[in-house]
Amino acid sequence: MSGQHNKYERRQIRRYRIRNRVSGSNQRPRLSVFRSARHIYAQIVDDVQGTTLAAASSREDLGKLEGKGRLPSCAAVGKRLAERAKQKGITKVAFDRGGYLYHGRVKALADGARAGGLEF
Repeated sequence: MSGQHNKYERRQIRRYRIRNRVSGSNQRPRLSVFRSARHIYAQIVDDVQGTTLAAASSREDLGKLEGKGRLPSCAAVGKRLAERAKQKGITKVAFDRGGYLYHGRVKALADGARAGGLEF
């Protein structure tokens, strides 16, 4: 049965399709998102040099959060990442959703990064 993929394979296909278009440069690095069942991770990557410029995740201590569930922590991760990026002088990024739908936790992280001052 060719043409049938499980959800992880479908995500990889979407991820590679996005990565063909989105690449991080020195002027506009790539904000890459990884979402696991419990946590969310984000990093800002310069693909030309192959280096991670800033990173944040929900595994860090984010302090007291308002609201319940995982969405407030995702927004806090976005804000923390934006703060770290500003310290390095990064204001503009290219958003790489990593094959995930721009919805829910991924959208909350993006909104938090925008609230923290990143442009994308």
